[in-house]
Amino acid sequence: MSARDRLVYMANQIARNFEAIGHDAAARATADHIAQFWDPRMRAAIAGDETDLSDTAARAFAILRETGEPAPQTRATVFNAADGGGRSDAG
Repeated sequence: MSARDRLVYMANQIARNFEAIGHDAAARATADHIAQFWDPRMRAAIAGDETDLSDTAARAFAILRETGEPAPQTRATVFNAADGGGRSDAG
């Protein structure tokens, strides 16, 4: 599996995790997660060639492209923004 394939897999898994909250909210939450926790090089490896992304993951990348970093959408990213630091919700 190539590095890009692995990133596509990860983006689709993130999107699938949020699907229960509805497509639009899931796309915003996926965009938020990617903006907060992915290195810019990871995002760049997919941006512009969104082949193989689920509809939700593709919409998340469109959100990032159109509006930039979204407001926090989940408790993990709200926590992450609290001190402007860590970029991790791992404790």
